[in-house]
Amino acid sequence: MGLSDIFARIVALVGAAAILWRRLHGTPSEPAVGSNPAIPAARPQGNIPTLKMPTARGWAPGQTPIAAPGLRVNAFAAGLKHPRWMHVLPNGDVTVAQALFLPGGIRSVFDYAMVSTMKRAAAVGDSPNRITLLRDADGDGVAEIQETFLEGLNQPFGMALLGDTFHVGTADGVFAFPYTAGVKRITALGRKLIELKGGGHWTRSLLPSPDGRKLFIGVGSLTNIDDGGMELEEGRAAIHELDMASGQSRIFAGGLRNPVGLAWEPNTGVLWTVVNERDGLGDETPPDYLTSVRDGGFYGWPYCYWGQTVDDRVPQDPVAVAKAITPDYALGGHTASLGLCWLPAGTLPGFPDGMAIGQHGSWNRSTLSGYKVVFVPFANGRPAGPPRDILSGFLAPDERVSYGRPVGVTVGPDGSLLVADDVGDVIWRVTPDR
Repeated sequence: MGLSDIFARIVALVGAAAILWRRLHGTPSEPAVGSNPAIPAARPQGNIPTLKMPTARGWAPGQTPIAAPGLRVNAFAAGLKHPRWMHVLPNGDVTVAQALFLPGGIRSVFDYAMVSTMKRAAAVGDSPNRITLLRDADGDGVAEIQETFLEGLNQPFGMALLGDTFHVGTADGVFAFPYTAGVKRITALGRKLIELKGGGHWTRSLLPSPDGRKLFIGVGSLTNIDDGGMELEEGRAAIHELDMASGQSRIFAGGLRNPVGLAWEPNTGVLWTVVNERDGLGDETPPDYLTSVRDGGFYGWPYCYWGQTVDDRVPQDPVAVAKAITPDYALGGHTASLGLCWLPAGTLPGFPDGMAIGQHGSWNRSTLSGYKVVFVPFANGRPAGPPRDILSGFLAPDERVSYGRPVGVTVGPDGSLLVADDVGDVIWRVTPDR
């Protein structure tokens, strides 16, 4: 057992003691979910934040997540390394970005504790830094072809094909590569379209506008709550809009701590995102959220959350707080909701129009949350009802181990729902059970 493993176990013991103390001095919170959530008052955790994370185990042979009634699940592709995000090409090929978090400089004992714990949870390690192409040539629901599509990238994540150009969002920018339909590999050098700051929340999701003229880019913050000063956060905690003709970019909306999944609501043409909120204030405070995104909108980070609830740990800007927009729909505290895609009615039996959301799972709470794929129904362009499980069973009942952790979600070429699982190293395929 290495020093990091020993330290991670010590951290787990300290964390368990802190969790027990907080349970004895507080009351359990109901999940903060929905359009009008009950969000508990903040209880700052100080220098010993709640740190609880399951050990990554992976799936036993024949073991799968639990599909909701009326659904079934199978492995579309296995044997990958940390698959995070997916993109479906017009010919039905599926590209999968494979990357891992790379910690920067460790500045405190807590930083070391967090990195050690993340290693145990398989969230830190040698990053594959590649995109793999999957092809189900015989249509049996399993991709028998796996080819390295692109490699040598700096933490690739978001992908988008516009015309004959394949775009990739990496930790430090957006790159464009020439693409020919049906190819299994791109060997040409990429052209950088926009420079982005790396580190911190490193995922760079991409979503083209419906007309293909714009490319929207999700860029997370460097820190939890502006820990290093706002000059380090310039251009971050925001969704950028890149004009494909001029190459000019601007911030489309800000104050979004970590906006990862991006999707269009097709009936209204409105952009939506899922956002990971700040840590250190309690199990359900504040909740992660799903929200529509207004051009020029500001959503509160770092000064406030869920509208204009001030975070007293942060030097304040009253003007910014006054204009903060309340998100549309709470997803519960620390669910780490990352994946997002529009699911048209009938894609899965019994599911109306709505959004599918991959919840990677929490660490900053006493009882773990997330670790599943959920569905939020929509009506008239808005969330309309409680979330429903699509896939669960990624976390052991005693919360000690995780078999998998869902990240990206997308509708597959055959109309199934595909789910990237970066601990199980699998792409799951969800279909009607018939």
